[in-house]
Amino acid sequence: MLLAVAGCSSKGGPNADDASIAAVSYRHPGPPSLTLYTMINNRSGEGGHTSLMINASERVIFDPAGSFKADIVPERNDVLFGITPAVEQAYRGSHARSTFHVLIQKIDVTPEQAETAYRLALSNGPVPGVYCTNATTKLLRQVPGFENIQTTMYPVKLADQFGAIPGVSSQRYYEEDSPDLQVGLQKSNAALNE
Repeated sequence: MLLAVAGCSSKGGPNADDASIAAVSYRHPGPPSLTLYTMINNRSGEGGHTSLMINASERVIFDPAGSFKADIVPERNDVLFGITPAVEQAYRGSHARSTFHVLIQKIDVTPEQAETAYRLALSNGPVPGVYCTNATTKLLRQVPGFENIQTTMYPVKLADQFGAIPGVSSQRYYEEDSPDLQVGLQKSNAALNE
């Protein structure tokens, strides 16, 4: 129940077509990087969802079993496309609310590492509900330099492992709006449509 409320559930829905994805393709001008998002319950400290933003030949978010939806963000097999700064802000803002905050952990990587993670995300396929962290750890373990990440089902345990990697920077993002995830998603979608 907690995981579904946090954002780790099976969202289903149709996959975007190639034209829709190509129309929003975006590569952030910064260095190649991997950014782990962990949605953490403000009362219990337990994790509710895990996702991974990958800045490679384009910037995407691998959002396994995630709930994020926005009209201007095509999704295919749990990969979100067109992750501009505004979309990234909407993504974190829709998950941060009075009951959850977002731990954001970023590490710069080589172009080859980023591209490997990107290809793995695209080829992963849809992830069943509550397997978000498991799918993310399995992806990371296949990226050269991240083989020591241990497979886990627990978002905070993955965050602890990722945070121990030299070069990872961390920040926590808070908002104090409605505790209802759906309200946050609607608010973020409306902002992106303006």
